[in-house]
Amino acid sequence: MMKAIIVGMMTITLTATVALAQTDVHSHMIPDSYLEAVKAHGMEMDEGFPIPAWSADAHLKFMDEAGIKTSVLTMPAPQPYFGDGAESASICRRFNEEAAALKALYPGRFLFCAALPLPDVNKALDEARYALEVLGADGVKLASNSYGQYLGDPELEPLMAYLNSRKAVIITHPHKPSAVNDKLIAAVPLASYEYLAETTRAILNMVAHDVLVRYPDLKVVVPHCGSFLPNSLPRFKGLLPVMVKQGYMKDVDVEANLSRLYFDLAGAATDDAIESLLTITESTHILYGSDYPYVAAPALIGAKKSLKARLASHGLDPEEIFTHNAARLFGADIPVRKYGERIVRLAEIEVFPEKMETYLAYAKEVGTVSMSCEPGVIGLFSMQDKSNPSKVYILEVYADQAAYQAHLQTTHFKKYKEGTASMVKSLKLIETDPLVTAKLNKTAIK
Repeated sequence: MMKAIIVGMMTITLTATVALAQTDVHSHMIPDSYLEAVKAHGMEMDEGFPIPAWSADAHLKFMDEAGIKTSVLTMPAPQPYFGDGAESASICRRFNEEAAALKALYPGRFLFCAALPLPDVNKALDEARYALEVLGADGVKLASNSYGQYLGDPELEPLMAYLNSRKAVIITHPHKPSAVNDKLIAAVPLASYEYLAETTRAILNMVAHDVLVRYPDLKVVVPHCGSFLPNSLPRFKGLLPVMVKQGYMKDVDVEANLSRLYFDLAGAATDDAIESLLTITESTHILYGSDYPYVAAPALIGAKKSLKARLASHGLDPEEIFTHNAARLFGADIPVRKYGERIVRLAEIEVFPEKMETYLAYAKEVGTVSMSCEPGVIGLFSMQDKSNPSKVYILEVYADQAAYQAHLQTTHFKKYKEGTASMVKSLKLIETDPLVTAKLNKTAIK
């Protein structure tokens, strides 16, 4: 489906597309028009830290260096509402049209989730219709709260009903709480704690109002590794029957609400964070997110490389999380890969002792490059036998047969194979049937 819009004096044709390569679902667009509006009201430090510089060229450079094909753009904080609903609507309209123009200018590189002028629900509803039906927005972005109006608030019911009718993707993001101690956030930045608490209270408010059960076609993305939800949900579930019995809350289906949530890995995706996240969601609902430009590009690139190995150590398929899950979220029909389709095997290698140091250097290089550059290589874990140092074992995990065959044709594997041919005394490949069918964790791999 194609649509035409006019931005300024430029007519742009929009084509609905879905990216099928690595996708970053958590990134921000900060055009001059937004920044000028915020500065005009003295709100550029409202979130406790400066709004970073941004340009499309710099964003694309980061994406190319990080191996990201497509970024999903959203408006950052603060929410551009300064007491005048018409002004807020104008700021959001310009932002959305600029995002649509950027998406059209770089096909396949950018998607965008539209900004809405909340807390004015009527104007937000008008903008949602325009963005989704005319501009071809890929979803909407909703703040955890818009000046005290939290997600889950009954005032938002007309908006939620419309978004549900569109089967919309909703990217959520924490904003400054409606009441906060200014001295506290000056010493402890909002992003270090309060943003996580803010996200958690907003999502729990949606659950408490059964929003995601009543509107089952909404697809809601929760940022920052689920924030505090893995810790808070057990308490919420425990308190719910008590509160219902005493008449303070209505009974809700917590698990059904959770099933509509997706989670991005922006922020500190540590082993503990990943393990916690897997207690409340399935691997198919986990997405890659960078938080660019709020984190420096070099740090994000390094973190993304290490994240691939970390995901594999938890039995997660990096290709699914970096690529397929987001593509499905935005409408692509891609079958979910079953664990049994993977290739898992053990290579038992005996190396001539005098060649061991050189061999290990080759093994380290091919493992690092393969896991950094090949989405289908889920794991290449090398181990040396302590009781017999001439023996090396390599646990190999490939997404499927095609990924394995592609790996064999890469330059770095051929370099390893040819370079170590004279160093290997014997090689035995042990094919395996994995006994763990749901997920592996780091303890299992150790």
